[in-house]
Parts: sequence; structure tokens; C-alpha cells
Amino acid sequence: MSKILLLEDDRSLINGLSFALHKAGYELEIARTLEEAGVLWQDGRYDLLILDVSLPDGSGFAFCEKVRQTSQVPIIFLTASDEETSIIMGLDIGGDDYITKPFKLAVLMSRINALLRRSRHFRQVPGKLCSNGIILQLLEGRAYKNNVPIELTAGEYRLLRLFIENPNAILSAEQILGKLWDCDGNFVDGNTLAVYIRRLRAKIEDDPAAPTRIVTVRRMGYKWNAGGGQE
Repeated sequence: MSKILLLEDDRSLINGLSFALHKAGYELEIARTLEEAGVLWQDGRYDLLILDVSLPDGSGFAFCEKVRQTSQVPIIFLTASDEETSIIMGLDIGGDDYITKPFKLAVLMSRINALLRRSRHFRQVPGKLCSNGIILQLLEGRAYKNNVPIELTAGEYRLLRLFIENPNAILSAEQILGKLWDCDGNFVDGNTLAVYIRRLRAKIEDDPAAPTRIVTVRRMGYKWNAGGGQE
């Protein structure tokens, strides 16, 4: 049975989610403030976190940053804000998904199931990935270029990992967005992905203006060039 921590202060939403999650077979613990969440996080082990952004004593973003110092547990943000800057911030600091209120319960349950499936898959992969001078230490969540640490946001790290796990395969924008964020195009779109690609290239390419690792395949998408030659 997967164990979920819900950080939310809206009592009506808590009641609805509690019913749905218990019915689906999940074990659930609830925190209404950052302080309560900190205590539960310290004492318990969870398979997934659902975090409200606006809380009586702070922001769910702050709790996410704290969690990401020690854990790669899947995190879903629930928020009334659909501003793109807020969404990108949530994904960059380590969120795996971002759902705006009001939302359909079936959509949230689908996202939860998808993240838990992906998390189980990731636990089965090797502890290190190496390709084209890039090393990912999966347990640490760290990246290295020619053995020198690279400072990546959580979104950039997930994107780089997706590319390295699919060497020389052409991935469309829709495939990348779906695999990383299970999104339907409502908040993370092709333009946002292009920003992530540009920022990641600036950190891993020898010459970002002439990329040899993440290459663009016209009208098709992007691919990780495991061979290292420029195309």
C-alpha cells in the first residue's frame, strides 16, 4: 500500500481527497500547516507528497525545497495559481506535477498513479548513467560533465535524465512533456520546453550555439546524441 502525505488547509478538499484516496487503497496522512508537515516528514516514510502552495504559515514551495535536500519522492503541487512563472518555479524546485484548482478528481488520481508507477520504475534502474561525457548519479540526483559537477534545476535534471535514458532516439515535444510531467498541454507547452532545452544546453554543451549532445531534429523533436558527433 502506497503512503501519501497531503499538505492542505482546505477542510472540504481534505475530506474529498481523503475519501477518494482511501477508496483507491492508499494510506494517507494529513498536515494542515508547514509545521505539521515537517513533523510528519521527519517521523514517516512516504511514497508521494501532495502539497498545497498557499498555507497559513508559508508556502508548499518551501516544504518541497526542504524535502529535495534529502529525497526524490514524487511531489504534486495543488494550487489556485495558473501563472506560468509560478508553474515553472514549482517544477524547477523539484515538483513532478502541478495541478491547478479547481480540478477533476479523476485527473488527479491518474497523475498520482502515473507518478507512483514511474517512481517504482526508477528504483529499479542502476545507480549511475553515463553518456557522452555526462554522468548522472541517480541516488544523489547529481549531474557531472567530464567529472565536474553541473548545477541543474530539478526540471533540467529530469530532462537530462530522460534524454540519456533514451540515447539516439528522437523524442517529440509531446513525448517529452508527457513523460516528464504527464501533462495535457494545459500548463507546460512547447515554448516552455524550448526554454528548458536552451537552459540545459547552456550548462552541458561545449558550445551551446552548436550543440552536439542534445540535437534538434527538424519537424520531429530532439534526441540525445550518444555518439558525441555534431549533426
